[in-house]
Amino acid sequence: MAKMLMIYPDRCTGCHDCELACSFFHDGEFRPHTSRIHVSSWEMEGFSMPTTCVQCEDAPCVAVCPTGALYNDPGNSRVAWDEVKCIGCRMCTLACPFGAVVFETGKRRIIKCDLCDGSPECVKICPTCALDYIEETDAAKARKKAIAIEFKKAFEEVAS
Repeated sequence: MAKMLMIYPDRCTGCHDCELACSFFHDGEFRPHTSRIHVSSWEMEGFSMPTTCVQCEDAPCVAVCPTGALYNDPGNSRVAWDEVKCIGCRMCTLACPFGAVVFETGKRRIIKCDLCDGSPECVKICPTCALDYIEETDAAKARKKAIAIEFKKAFEEVAS
């Protein structure tokens, strides 16, 4: 059965350990700005929220990629990236509605969550279990959507 990354924002303390684990796993160094997961914190409100690629089934980034470098990988329930096919046009960064696809100019590459090939480092390192890699069920998808709606409401309150 397919798996998905589940985020529990009520458990997140804003420690950023997930960012460090991700960057170290992918690049061998602690560089949070190259992490595939990012934690936004609102200290005054006491709220932190990890965000990453949601691995859309009908991914806009895949739809706009002119070379097929970004593609749906149903076997691993993710949107994958083929570095060899990528021409660096950055259309995917514009198409992603979540800002989860980033182009790193220095290395001329896309940075987006690849679920660490089925064993997410962010999940392993999270001290409060704010992240989990679970079976993708209808109930899990509904919970993920409900969390997104609640986050949107909270963000609108903070932004206003």
